[in-house]
Amino acid sequence: MTAQPSVSYSITVRLEAPARGSAVSQLTRVVEEAGGALTALDVSGSGNERLRIDVTIAASSSEHAKRITEAIDAIDGIQVGRVSDRTFLLHLGGKIEMQSKVPLRNRDDLSMAYTPGVARVCMAIAANPEDARRLTIKRNAIAVVTDGSAVLGLGNIGPQAALPVMEGKAALFKRFAGIDAWPICLDTQDTEEIIRTVRAIAPGFAGINLEDISAPRCFEIERRLREQLDIPVFHDDQHGTAIVVLAALTNALRVVGKDIGRVRIVGSGAGAAGTAILRLLREAGAKDITVADYHGVVHAGRDDLGGPDSDLRWVAQNTNPGGYTGTLREALVGADVFIGVSASNILTGEDIATMAPDAIVFALANPDPEVDPAAAREHAAVVATGRSDFPNQINNVLAFPGVFRGLLDAHGHKVSLAMLLAAARALADVVKEDELNANFIVPSVFDPHLAPAVAAAVRAAVDAERGS
Repeated sequence: MTAQPSVSYSITVRLEAPARGSAVSQLTRVVEEAGGALTALDVSGSGNERLRIDVTIAASSSEHAKRITEAIDAIDGIQVGRVSDRTFLLHLGGKIEMQSKVPLRNRDDLSMAYTPGVARVCMAIAANPEDARRLTIKRNAIAVVTDGSAVLGLGNIGPQAALPVMEGKAALFKRFAGIDAWPICLDTQDTEEIIRTVRAIAPGFAGINLEDISAPRCFEIERRLREQLDIPVFHDDQHGTAIVVLAALTNALRVVGKDIGRVRIVGSGAGAAGTAILRLLREAGAKDITVADYHGVVHAGRDDLGGPDSDLRWVAQNTNPGGYTGTLREALVGADVFIGVSASNILTGEDIATMAPDAIVFALANPDPEVDPAAAREHAAVVATGRSDFPNQINNVLAFPGVFRGLLDAHGHKVSLAMLLAAARALADVVKEDELNANFIVPSVFDPHLAPAVAAAVRAAVDAERGS
């Protein structure tokens, strides 16, 4: 798969060029020949003989950006000066900040916001701890917690390197749901220490979002925190992914006219995301699901399933009704749906051709999917990826802001499968019948109806469970 120019590798090249001659006109041609996309050309200074120009270019990688810059520098008469990576510029000083909601203009303001007035509020909360939700930021605050062990597709890069991702997550919470989220990057990968630490900081938050913690530790951390805390604990890599996958599959099945209870689904990946997707698909009515990992198809006869309570053993006991024992490719023959949350380039277009007519392919490995989307489209009716440069991006940001908005508004204490199912159905319904097609099965993250719709569905699910 040929990488396309992307704004995530966008650079601005400041250069000087002769005011006369063909040097400036050559810029566009040279950038295009080098495989870049020139998105802006601004004259920032002019003299009788020379022009200062800022050229903004989208590349496909850091190395590609360097090659484009070198090609520009080789144009006769052009002198390249500063080259700025726009993504790094955006991160300078961090992407989020804390701001006061109240004015602090004089001594009276200080006396109410801080001492001595604040002491009265403290004593009120001490007398009635539930007042913390009413009188502090707690009601609208969540902790985005990571240990840096499984960051994006980058692996175990540690807590400091994970901070830009957690900042970005906090910014998304604020932008799409008005939630104050705080990045918490823990300098430990010990399961017990993570659980103790999150439990210790929990009083200041109304929810915990676990993020980028490697499997299988993430399962135990989430399970035990849910048991020990009275606020919702949500592992986005599992449950956010599952919600969006189910919503997208719901609409993809509408496109091809198939029913979730009758299709045969094959999955690749039995880690955190794969297992959560499987559980939610079953809750939604899927009956015929087969899952493969890097050892092949998961089945009850394998000797590497772990103990009786392991997640992989649960997968073996609740999938594969056809009794497959071979490879992913063999299981894929005749399948209606493929859902990959595993590794890049493990399938080809020829493999997709063996699937049933009107097949659905969700190849979600990042940055490179399990199968080249262009090759998959030659044989499948609907194709989705995790990438922003193809249609149907399966992106967790479609789910987690609305899910937490609903949980916080309802003063929810737990996250249940019923809530996740409600969120997925609401997300799917944001795409109206007259909008739905093979290249539009999930709404835009900027759809103003998205987060409110998901939040309302989660609130209703919380209320229903509370009243039952």
